Amino acid sequence: MVAEGEELIRLEHVYKIFGPQPQGRALDLVKAGYGKDEVLRRAGHVVGLNDVSFSVNKGELFVVMGLSGSGKSTAIRTVNKLHDTTAGAVWVDGVNVQALDDAALQAFRRDKMGMVFQHFALFPHRNVIDNVGYGLKVKGVDQDERDAASITALSLVGLEPYTQNFPHELSGGMQQRVGLARALASDPDILLMDEAFSALDPLIRRQMQDELMEIQDALKKTILFITHDLNEALRIGDRVCIMKDGVVVQIGTPEEILTEPATGYVAEFVQDVDQGRVIEVVEIMYEPATLPSTMPLQEAIKACGEKAGVFVVDDSGRPTAVLTVGDGLRASGMGSTDLGSALRSDFEQVPPHTTLNDVYASAGRGLPIAVVNDDGVLIGNLDPRSIMEEMGRVESLIEGFEREVFM
Repeated sequence: MVAEGEELIRLEHVYKIFGPQPQGRALDLVKAGYGKDEVLRRAGHVVGLNDVSFSVNKGELFVVMGLSGSGKSTAIRTVNKLHDTTAGAVWVDGVNVQALDDAALQAFRRDKMGMVFQHFALFPHRNVIDNVGYGLKVKGVDQDERDAASITALSLVGLEPYTQNFPHELSGGMQQRVGLARALASDPDILLMDEAFSALDPLIRRQMQDELMEIQDALKKTILFITHDLNEALRIGDRVCIMKDGVVVQIGTPEEILTEPATGYVAEFVQDVDQGRVIEVVEIMYEPATLPSTMPLQEAIKACGEKAGVFVVDDSGRPTAVLTVGDGLRASGMGSTDLGSALRSDFEQVPPHTTLNDVYASAGRGLPIAVVNDDGVLIGNLDPRSIMEEMGRVESLIEGFEREVFM
């Protein structure tokens, strides 16, 4: 069994070409460096995947994002062999999926994976509990056991009261929750979610994203999620893979995708993303210098340097007060030499994964923000100016791609 954090899914140099002779001239052209449009023109074949490699770790929510024709859905369908590969290997928990025959493949899919589709794929003649338990029924699980598992799964998505209703009696969002519960009921190691929320209204879609993240926090499933929406990808993904024309363009954390776009194509996407909703304070905080409470005021003012302020901490490392240069100069101008006379305690404290949007209002006060760990110990100092500088840096980086010919 793979331990959490270790690789569970791996695509190795995978090619998928659609057409009557995919392993002929079309594959040769792709491997020679010709792009999707040129291969279609020269060989009459469509390139679905072009030398695609990525891995998904156990317990990770990995998002593959791209527009129509990018190859994102083709990639996920090689993982459960809904598509055969033209070349390359697909490994799932050490098993070469593409080498499995029909019986072994069916058993592998049944035991290892759950699939959530864009269009729900519910049986209209079965009620909710029977829809959710259908996969367990196929496995031969008796009704009492599968009903119990189905109710547990329905409780995770907030639909336990609807066990006896039929799909046509539910809203679109509720039907998608049933689809998610069905995938969860058999407790698979892997969830494959192909545009699972794309057919939903924006508000319902966001609620489903919230529910998925809550379920993931609780269950730590390995999730391969496909979407055409970068905002969705950045919101829910631990890592994001961006594809275009069958090629992987960039793989990284949401913060890396947003702040370090690898190409003009990626930059074109991220320029419309609310950066403050993705970037976390841990990305821009700096190592905190601290002041001993016994330090003379003039020395403390000098120690602040160009910083918005410096913290005083207790014996456990928890911040108790902050000195700003302005407060220090005012106290010094009134003749004080005591650091305590210039300290203030009305500063904000936040955990390291707080987003910039969440501290924006606090930063407007001009005071440094203390970044603390779960024990309240100071681990970082966030200067309000750093927030504006980071946003400006990202905007400048994106502007630098404006004259590129996008890939």
